Amino acid sequence: MQKEPLTRHRGVLDWVDEVARLTTPDEIFWIDGSEKEKDELTRQAFATGELIELNQEKLPGCVYHRTAKNDVARTENLTYICTSKKEDAGPTNNWMSPAEAYEKLGAIFRGSMKGRKMYVLPFIMGIPGSPFNKIGVEITDSIYVVLNMRIMTRMGSIAWKELGENAGFTRCLHGKADLNLDRRFICHFPEDNTIWSVGSGYGGNVLLGKKCLALRIASYLARNEGWFAEHMMIVGVENPKGEVAYIAGAFPSACGKTNLAMLIPPDSMPGYKVWTVGDDIAWMRVGDDGRLYAINPEYGFFGVAPGTNYKTNPNAMETVRKNTIFTNVLLKKDGTVWWEGMDGPAPDEGIDWKGDPWTKGSTEPGANPNSRFTAPAGQCPSISPHWEDPQGVPISAFLFGGRRASLAPLVYESLDWRHGVFVGATMASERTAAQYGTLGEVRRDPMAMIPFCGYNMGDYFKHWLSMGKKLAHPPRIYNVNWFRQDEKGKFLWPGYGENLRVLKWVIDRCFERVDAEKTPIGFVPRPGDINTDGLDISAETMKGLLGIDRTQWKEELKGLREFFEKFGDRLPDEIWTEFHALEKRLA
Repeated sequence: MQKEPLTRHRGVLDWVDEVARLTTPDEIFWIDGSEKEKDELTRQAFATGELIELNQEKLPGCVYHRTAKNDVARTENLTYICTSKKEDAGPTNNWMSPAEAYEKLGAIFRGSMKGRKMYVLPFIMGIPGSPFNKIGVEITDSIYVVLNMRIMTRMGSIAWKELGENAGFTRCLHGKADLNLDRRFICHFPEDNTIWSVGSGYGGNVLLGKKCLALRIASYLARNEGWFAEHMMIVGVENPKGEVAYIAGAFPSACGKTNLAMLIPPDSMPGYKVWTVGDDIAWMRVGDDGRLYAINPEYGFFGVAPGTNYKTNPNAMETVRKNTIFTNVLLKKDGTVWWEGMDGPAPDEGIDWKGDPWTKGSTEPGANPNSRFTAPAGQCPSISPHWEDPQGVPISAFLFGGRRASLAPLVYESLDWRHGVFVGATMASERTAAQYGTLGEVRRDPMAMIPFCGYNMGDYFKHWLSMGKKLAHPPRIYNVNWFRQDEKGKFLWPGYGENLRVLKWVIDRCFERVDAEKTPIGFVPRPGDINTDGLDISAETMKGLLGIDRTQWKEELKGLREFFEKFGDRLPDEIWTEFHALEKRLA
């Protein structure tokens, strides 16, 4: 590992010196991203117990990690947007003034790396040579972070090269400190292009290229620079003629976003292929032809393990068979891993995510419900041949979705771009038993960006509206709901691979191959336009799946009004115009 700087970038050198004076590490290492470096870091992590080597015959290149017991998920209550003015962070973000945040976190960082090594890690969010790219430099005292960032980003020498001697970059500072929940903060300084994270070792709080840079900071930059940074999967659907259409989709947690990104066509749709471009984040710019082009700025997947199996997501299962970091799953006696919802029977015994002995039938889960895998995206069997195209892929449609037992139909199309922004702004999902809060409670989550928008969401809606004016050929906008239920609580739609039937209708609409029925909320499929051959779904059930209950929608408007009022005069007039228009259409 390199102890001497690998860059002549004055801004980086000065900042590293500043951080070293604050944190007082024993050594500083400059990350080059080489295989030799990876092997040495892995060996050191094995020696300290930070990582555990897994069975290399069955899981080649795979390792295991446990976080602290109090550090297993994103801590949204400790995540802050630090802008000069509180109103610029908006009502959906936690706010702290930059001066207070620097002082408070600086006190925790002071001397926190004494006795530890400090790693300086450059990374690219984006694809080398792409106009979409943003460069970050993360300083961390965690080998786990370095090895995860190696999978999740294009890092090391390639990033040092792209940075050059004067390029702008995001300052990303992470320190584990004492992993004390009372001294844990994840702070974003959009006006300074800076992120500070302290007191955590969990991926979502410490892999600072991911949600922190690629969404919270990037969304702020995107608003200022005229592009999109969105919490969206990107998928390509290829028909039997070899034509590919790309869709970007935003879904709150537990709504099947990753499964959709890696969907396998059902047997009933021969000749169709589905290509994964990205499972979590999309950066999009207006092309010279007036269309919207998207890249996945990440290099890997940071997925939730429990519930992932060969039925729900076979491509993910194949992806994690090698070169993967497993975090907080169950460790089996044979040096492999297991989690709840995995294929086959549970093992008789193992070591659980806390490091304690575990046996089948235990009331405690073997894997943490938020246990993770970090795997290279390039290993995914369905990875698109264009996923690393520096210009991106053209987006034909946006999907917005959530869990609604009875309100939203299986699919509907917005009336136009402005109405589509309103549809995205009204996104909501009902809590499941696996989520904190009251079962069935509606969580408002516009564009699935509530936890990730780095500025006032009223301004965010305004940005979406303005982007539509730049597009000669804007994507069409849809809402989907795979989770409609009957009066007994049974799901009416089979989901998983069968969702391709709905995507086909969406694409056919984009290319004006099929008509639709106009309703108060938007365009819905006509009877028979979604192919149900081979499914145990009657015409009556499909009618229910696509039905609109005006009484329910009128009730929904009450909750929407309350939500929109939070933004005061920062909410664009156009959103209220669409609200009142829907109100009138439902009357």
